[in-house]
Amino acid sequence: MSFLTDALEGLAGLPQPALLAATGALTLAECTLGVGFLAPGETALLLASTTVTSVPRFLVMWLVVTVCAVAGDSIGYFLGRRFGDRLRDSRMIRKMGQQHWDNAGELLRRRGAWAVFVARFMPVVRTLVPASAGASKLEYRRFLPASIAGAACWSALHIGIGSAAGASAKYVESVFNGAMWVVLGVAAVVGAIVVLRRRKQAKTADDRQLEEVA
Repeated sequence: MSFLTDALEGLAGLPQPALLAATGALTLAECTLGVGFLAPGETALLLASTTVTSVPRFLVMWLVVTVCAVAGDSIGYFLGRRFGDRLRDSRMIRKMGQQHWDNAGELLRRRGAWAVFVARFMPVVRTLVPASAGASKLEYRRFLPASIAGAACWSALHIGIGSAAGASAKYVESVFNGAMWVVLGVAAVVGAIVVLRRRKQAKTADDRQLEEVA
């Protein structure tokens, strides 16, 4: 399993500013209308979070990811504000599935600004709710607080999961390596006992042969 921790250590060895910039950019893209289907923002966040080994690193990544997620939401919102329901018939929405656009609109009608927060934790729909909110003329002063709250909770959750996964992988490998040393030690002892027993049996057979000759 050393390849796993080697990979994690290699990731942790990357320059922190570059890692944060890449994670933030992918998060922004993932949260922008439709781009989430092309940019693996959530996966990138989980991988980058395995490098989080201290509270300051957690806070910095949390801040960067939250700001980028809110920026992506805002881009989607203003695209929806600009083009309205015409987005539903766009090539991108048709490719994603117009039913997802309809689901986002229905969620907004039922939950209002609260839907922006809830949708953050829903795959597919979360990338459409900001644009749908803009198209439905939801006021930005109501949209923005819900987006910030959702992004902050979403990023904290995923960074926590990624950080715990990285620590767990290293722990599992350390346990596995320790177990391997125990197994090797037991095998060595058993091997030594078998060799000594065979030598003793061989010596006994030789002694019997000498007695018979005598």
